[in-house]
Amino acid sequence: MISVKNLTVRFGDFSLKDVNLNINDREYFVILGPTGAGKTILLECIAGLHRIRRGGIWIDGDDVTYLPPEKRRVGYVPQDYALFPFLDVRENIIFGLKKKDGERYEAERKVDELAHLLGISNLLNRSVRTLSGGEKQRVALGRALATSPRMLLLDEPMGSLDVRTAKYLRLELKRIHGELGITTVHVTHNLLEAEEMAGRIAILNTGRLEQVGTPEEIFFYPQSQIVSDFLGTPNILNCDECRVLGHGLVEAICGDMTIVLPRRSHDIKKIALFPQDIYVSRTKPPGPDLNRFKGIVTDIVPFSSLMRLHIKVGENNLLTELPKDIFEDMDITVGQEVFLILKLRSLKVH
Repeated sequence: MISVKNLTVRFGDFSLKDVNLNINDREYFVILGPTGAGKTILLECIAGLHRIRRGGIWIDGDDVTYLPPEKRRVGYVPQDYALFPFLDVRENIIFGLKKKDGERYEAERKVDELAHLLGISNLLNRSVRTLSGGEKQRVALGRALATSPRMLLLDEPMGSLDVRTAKYLRLELKRIHGELGITTVHVTHNLLEAEEMAGRIAILNTGRLEQVGTPEEIFFYPQSQIVSDFLGTPNILNCDECRVLGHGLVEAICGDMTIVLPRRSHDIKKIALFPQDIYVSRTKPPGPDLNRFKGIVTDIVPFSSLMRLHIKVGENNLLTELPKDIFEDMDITVGQEVFLILKLRSLKVH
């Protein structure tokens, strides 16, 4: 268990301000927030890489606030992996284990076990310079786990990977966490990554902790406008009634909107969808009326390179987004009737 109490730290342009946080034993915990939020500083404080002047950190009930990193039993994977280019994969993993010549055999055995767990047994004699991003990440994980740490700290582990590799390694990280049961703290700015990985999420913004909760609690019950804005200002619809249609489909009645979505149970309380996942048209689109609605534009607000349209559909007020050039071509005005299509795969339920 990790406890962070009243932590206040300044490092260059970044800072933390009175952060209080509890991470449970064996939990997969994600720290989420925009660039510059202080996520990496918080992770590095837990690892022991910053001098703390106010507040403290406890691990399994022990005060480690002033304990050096090597005595905290922490496995740390930095964003750039920090592998040694002059060593091969085996020597990178074994680096922290070589203490005496007599312990070399045991260290080799440990490396072979980790290589099997991580699926990199075939890479052990390769130079790290020849590895792909995903392979380097797994080698860095092996080096972090080699010392049998009591927690694993991951700083943007998917940050430099392509979408396909990142998706695969998210599954691998969940598998490894399930097998080892090690407390893991994972830093990211990617909402999808956090949602897929986390047991709980902490939202950090400009050094302040905004909210802590499960992915569902964060998404469906944001506690501040800052959290809602970071999530992308999702539309949250309250469901009054649900009916199972068969064939894996459910019909959810949300005010004047009847939405069909793939689901076998009928215990849906809320539906969420992002503004960018609502298709807007001035004319009625061709095709069936499934998840298609008619509404009135009540407000138009510029937002960065987008135009945000507030649209009233019966009792529900929906927020949608259009790129400015498309908005100008459509010539939409307040009070105008428009047609909406909800993107089925983008609907989230609670």
